[in-house]
Amino acid sequence: MRPRTTAALAAGKVARFASRLRGGGSALPGLVTERIDPAVLRHTLGSLPRGVVVVSGTNGKTTTTKMLVALLRAHGLRVFTNPTGSNFTRGVISSMLGEIGLRGRLDAEVAVVELDEAHALHFAAQVRPTHALLLNVARDQLDRFAEIDHTAQLLTRLGEQTTEAVVLNADDSFISRIQDRLRPGVQVRWFGVDPTIADRLPELQEADVRFEDAQARPDLDGEDALLLPADDGRSFTVRIPGGQDVGPVTLRQRGLAAMINATAATTMARQLLGEDFSVAVAVRALEAVNPPFGRGEVIDVDASPLELVLVKNPAGFTVALGTYGNEPVATMVAINDNYADGRDVSWLYDVSFESLRERGVALTSGVRGWDMALRLRYDGVEVGEVETDLDVALDRFLAAHAGQPTRIFCTYTAMMHLRRRLADRFGLARFGEDPAA
Repeated sequence: MRPRTTAALAAGKVARFASRLRGGGSALPGLVTERIDPAVLRHTLGSLPRGVVVVSGTNGKTTTTKMLVALLRAHGLRVFTNPTGSNFTRGVISSMLGEIGLRGRLDAEVAVVELDEAHALHFAAQVRPTHALLLNVARDQLDRFAEIDHTAQLLTRLGEQTTEAVVLNADDSFISRIQDRLRPGVQVRWFGVDPTIADRLPELQEADVRFEDAQARPDLDGEDALLLPADDGRSFTVRIPGGQDVGPVTLRQRGLAAMINATAATTMARQLLGEDFSVAVAVRALEAVNPPFGRGEVIDVDASPLELVLVKNPAGFTVALGTYGNEPVATMVAINDNYADGRDVSWLYDVSFESLRERGVALTSGVRGWDMALRLRYDGVEVGEVETDLDVALDRFLAAHAGQPTRIFCTYTAMMHLRRRLADRFGLARFGEDPAA
């Protein structure tokens, strides 16, 4: 190991210790490490015997990564991952600092890392992914990515850097066309929904921003995977036309999006494990996965359930409302416009909030709490009150609805803030701690 890498790891570990004493800062230790040795990832992850898997796309990265890691670990593999959801390169490094010695050796056979669409390319410049799982493209953080075609280009370039196999979404035209840009010899596997439920896809897509020349759905073969939900809306089967189906599976996280994420994770797990893949092991692993922080996570608040639902773009909010919006639950909406959320919140006007009309929204909060209240008013949704201070809003919301089921739809930094307050108040694992690891 190079002296510079050793020094970088030592400095990062010191920063990690100091950061944990202060109660937060999952990315800072990685930033310190990367500043000292910009090639630290190459010298640590580059030699893992079963390679490096990058999971990227607009929606579902954290959930899919957690499911894939659970599948691989259940099959006996030693897996390194970045469980905090800090999906920049420095977040990956910060996660690594707790598991690596100063000689740069990880006790892992394979790495599975969630990466932001742009930062995936910074990562690939250091460590060529052996495998990539590319999920979808939707409008998100337009101040960073400008428009949807730029996001698609970033994911295409990631696919071009991958050396062994790529798993693609057959139902997303931006993702499916990446197959034409891959290196010779790189294997392609597909995941998608069964044709019998194709009419449910529009709730997961943004048809108004698809290119007019979007290609037809690619032909899937016997080794690809198709999602087939059961009539009860809770369980599903991953159909493998040329092999043994995986299921039925009932996830702890609700909704069609979670089922699609599970199908994607299963497809990559089958690609990595080959003949070692076990259907029974996979079903048990998927059913044991708890929702990641804030992604449909249910928190016990004095014996009543509080559900945190992350929303960050039109497609994601539409899916969340389709999953949860018609239930008789007291609702709060918390909208921030910090860097990690995206500064431009005009996307809220591309979401229909009609499903919230009957019960209304008890409270809106966050930096853009008043903007959210105005947006709801345009759709005829009554808002009880507006309180931009998240701490005050949380206290009022829980007090007003004590003993009742509650739900908070929140953007990323609002979710992070609220989740920390709930962790302190109810003794939960803090963000960045991975009890299942």
